[in-house]
Amino acid sequence: MAKCLSSICAVSHAVQGDFLQGVIAMPARRALEKEKIDCLEKLSGYSEKEIMQMHGFGKNTMEKLKLYMKENNVSFKNN
Repeated sequence: MAKCLSSICAVSHAVQGDFLQGVIAMPARRALEKEKIDCLEKLSGYSEKEIMQMHGFGKNTMEKLKLYMKENNVSFKNN
């Protein structure tokens, strides 16, 4: 009677690339993908405040992201 939703969800919510894989959790990675942010260069065009407003981003995720960006000599734009 009901269709299996697992295959539908896997297709519709799959993150295509491996940008930030192992750095931040999937909800935050999906939010970035939704905004077409798939590299550090694009991410640096956003402010920390703008990224924090996205689904999946909290203090812990932001700290992990900022550390990763610092290691790669990239930073958020200034407000």
